[in-house]
Amino acid sequence: MTAVIRFQSRGDARFPTGLSITQENRAAQPESLANGGDGSGYGSSDEHIFSSPEAANHWRGVFEKSRYENRHRFDPDFKWTADEELKLVRKIDKRIMFWAWIMFCALDLHRRNINRAITDKMLPETGMNTDDFNNGQTIFLLCFLGAELPSGLISKKIGADRWIPTIMIGWSLVAGSQAALTSRTGFFVCKALLGLLMGGFIPDIVLWLTYFYKSNELPTRLAWFWTALSTVNIVGSLLAAGILRMRGINGWSGWQWLFLLEALVTVIIGFLSYGLMPPGPCQTRNWFRGKDGWFTEREEYIMVNRLLRDDPSKGDMNNRQAVGPTMLWKAIKDWEMWPLYLIGLTAYTPAQPTGTYLSFILKEIGFSTFDANLLAIPSQFMFAINLLILTWFSKKFGERSIISSISNLWMLPWIIALVVLKDIQPWVRYALLTGLLSYPYCHAILVGWNARNSNSVRTRAVAAALYNMTVQSGNIIGIQIYRDDDKPLYKRGNKVLLGIVAYNILLFYATKVFYIWRNRVRQARWNAMSQQERDDYLRYSKDEGLKRLDFTFAH
Repeated sequence: MTAVIRFQSRGDARFPTGLSITQENRAAQPESLANGGDGSGYGSSDEHIFSSPEAANHWRGVFEKSRYENRHRFDPDFKWTADEELKLVRKIDKRIMFWAWIMFCALDLHRRNINRAITDKMLPETGMNTDDFNNGQTIFLLCFLGAELPSGLISKKIGADRWIPTIMIGWSLVAGSQAALTSRTGFFVCKALLGLLMGGFIPDIVLWLTYFYKSNELPTRLAWFWTALSTVNIVGSLLAAGILRMRGINGWSGWQWLFLLEALVTVIIGFLSYGLMPPGPCQTRNWFRGKDGWFTEREEYIMVNRLLRDDPSKGDMNNRQAVGPTMLWKAIKDWEMWPLYLIGLTAYTPAQPTGTYLSFILKEIGFSTFDANLLAIPSQFMFAINLLILTWFSKKFGERSIISSISNLWMLPWIIALVVLKDIQPWVRYALLTGLLSYPYCHAILVGWNARNSNSVRTRAVAAALYNMTVQSGNIIGIQIYRDDDKPLYKRGNKVLLGIVAYNILLFYATKVFYIWRNRVRQARWNAMSQQERDDYLRYSKDEGLKRLDFTFAH
């Protein structure tokens, strides 16, 4: 049995795509092949990873061995039109992506409402100061970080469709109980429980979305997904401006009403999620979604085959298969993923303390509670716009590291101004803080990049958690930069942020160089092999995921 080998041009050498096809491999093909014949980006192609009967048989065996839940819809000869696929993707956006966005809003509503609560005398009424608040946030982030990997493993075992709604209801109940806080100890306990319950949500939901979207579609969807941050901050600020005025009703403070009312909303979203989260493309039939499900048989065939032709590794595990200790250790040892974890550690740290304390800072320099909450809206609106623009440019040019570095390049002049300028007027300081927090968020690009370079469900499940753990570690660093003895202008803290921004910019470029180097090493090893050795490798090699020589890293 001889596998068909297709090559892509990479400089002076020719590099194999072998049995795994990548986004870069697709981009190197003629448009009529990569995009299904009409240049639209959608539609069945006559040339794909399963065009070779040997390759098709190889992967059919992988799907059967893994008990891949969609294997009954796998058909190497199945064809569809670009219009069919485009309509189907829009349907997936409405059914899957929209509800994922709603669920993320439910999470972030509770992550951010504490920032608005402290503008309403919550700290003095519970006997705390800003250092106590920082410590509570650190406890939250430590528990959030610690829960990421265990939560991801539980979700992979029992299914995201079961696990995510469960933790959503849990965090909603705990968040609502914060209305009864009277002490620092109670605050710390609530923050610990919230961190444990919320920690796994993001990596779990991202892995779930990979069951429905191709690799080149995911970053754009994740960009829209992360507009939930801005949406929640805008809507949350508007709600807080009104709810905090309920102070005195039934003898409660405004911040107590804030915690309770928002919890009532999100617990309803949690219960609805049990019915609105299907396990996978071919598992949408149930009492809530209808006996016929959301997709026709033909649509299921299109969904499954378009995903597997884009990335066959999505069928190497089923969606209720646990990642055992051996597979977990293999994923952790994939050291070529570590540069992305290193980026996650500090990429967002410079904006973290300013974002947390924006309304508090504005209150301290003379703005009212009402104005301090409303003035947070402009930066959040620009944040969402810049997020979408940055992600669009990344997809347009197929570039990740350099375009992602723009996020920190944007923050650089604003932080320099906060460090250098002395005794500036409150409105000028507000303008500088707004400019800083309007930065183009690169998280969608980096999460998609992390998923793309994983090249297996096992690594992707673990890598998503590890990456988000480094992000939360960076948030822990960030939350401690603004200290009580440095308020309200945080001059010392801003100098620390300036150093982190400069480091981040260099790190993005170093990561690009690293992946270029790793690709060249693989290419050299492949070129040194004879044709027979290459054939034998494609047929018999036990290399998996990103260890395969026929896989190239995105950068």
